[in-house]
Amino acid sequence: MDDLKVRLPHKSYDIFIGSNILKDIREQINNTVNLDNSVKKIAIITDSNVEKIYGSTIVELLSYDNTIGIKLITIRPGEQSKNLKTVERLYNELLDFHITRSDLIIAFGGGVVGDISGFVAATFLRGVPFIQIPTTLLAQVDSSVGGKVAINLPKGKNLVGSFYHPDGVFIDVGLLQTLKDRYFTDGLSEIIKYGCIKDRDLFYQLLRLDELNKNSKDIANIIYKCCDIKRKIVEEDERDIGNRMILNFGHTIGHAIEKAYNYKKYTHGEAVAMGMYHITNKSEAQGLTERGTTKILKKILEKYNLPYELPDVVRDEILDNVKLDKKTKGDTINLILLSKIGEGYIKEINITEVSKFI
Repeated sequence: MDDLKVRLPHKSYDIFIGSNILKDIREQINNTVNLDNSVKKIAIITDSNVEKIYGSTIVELLSYDNTIGIKLITIRPGEQSKNLKTVERLYNELLDFHITRSDLIIAFGGGVVGDISGFVAATFLRGVPFIQIPTTLLAQVDSSVGGKVAINLPKGKNLVGSFYHPDGVFIDVGLLQTLKDRYFTDGLSEIIKYGCIKDRDLFYQLLRLDELNKNSKDIANIIYKCCDIKRKIVEEDERDIGNRMILNFGHTIGHAIEKAYNYKKYTHGEAVAMGMYHITNKSEAQGLTERGTTKILKKILEKYNLPYELPDVVRDEILDNVKLDKKTKGDTINLILLSKIGEGYIKEINITEVSKFI
């Protein structure tokens, strides 16, 4: 098992990466938050898909000696659960369970579960410790690390949230075995993003591989590389006011696409793939990106069966959604572009110029 440590001025926590580490999760969490001496209750938040496969297992692993009360709380899968109505239900479940600030919340699922569980942990009783156990590739390489927690509003994605870091992240690559192929591919989009913005060698490693799937010997190492990149960026800019914004490459357009289709047609990774390609195509045409970058980006997206051309959604609708993006400040917005593969940068433009990139 590999270990990375996120070191922040006010808090540090570990990211554990390995295969089949779930079987020792009670011991691992105990080493992180001292279960035996302080925690009396654990609320596990998951979705119905994960609950069907692993629900009884995680409860059994955490409650084998009956010294800690366990409550498994299930939400509907998908972005449409990331709302205030679901948050209120989770608050009431925690109240009924009599969770205190010395107890623990565990996010056991993909990005949606991690985001909403973290938001609830950050706000319930003004803060309850929580642990991330991500079960999807996308959550393992990206959303479980860095402390961004949020929910959606009808007008846009992740518009209400905070920065609230977990007490530990436990990444078990064995959990990917039960992940549907579409959602494994979904996570590959975020891995490609890391290669684009920060690691040229990773990008070309992905391009050289014959394939990358749930059984690949390379997957644990690639997850480690992505988490290490994100760890370093978060340590430099925890609050997303500077260089951390480059992690949003492809996301401004991607979030707008997700919202335009009410989060039903495209996964997050699929939408981000289209966002990465489209904005690179536009920036290259304007001389802001090295010539040939769009071509090689298209090649890797095709290799991993990710879409790249914008869908037939009304362009004005995407523009309206982009203007609600969190990177908008007054009359300007920060767009994330590539100078070339492996080098992302932030370009501030006037909001009136956004149409040049859509």
